[in-house]
Amino acid sequence: MTPLIDVIFLLLLFFMLTSTFSTFGEIELGQATAGASAPQTQSDQKAFVQLGAARLTLNGASVSLEELTSQLETGQVLVSLDADTTAQRVVDFLVHLRGREGLTVLVLE
Repeated sequence: MTPLIDVIFLLLLFFMLTSTFSTFGEIELGQATAGASAPQTQSDQKAFVQLGAARLTLNGASVSLEELTSQLETGQVLVSLDADTTAQRVVDFLVHLRGREGLTVLVLE
């Protein structure tokens, strides 16, 4: 019985030392819903972004991620995801747009 307990503790120690404990970042997502919208002013700018695994378009024109972040200053960004878009691609996109004053991002279903 004692050797079995020793083996169990060695396995437990091995798995505890080889596993990684990482904290996952949290990204807030806004979801477009139906209903009454806030009154719009003339200064509100809207942009439509299509995000895919290999493509990124802003209002129908292909752009790179760096160009996109320089072109979007304020306003509302609607993001449409292709079927082949990975979660990592969405997170990379949202990280580039995070923390900008006056910029809201809505991810469409």
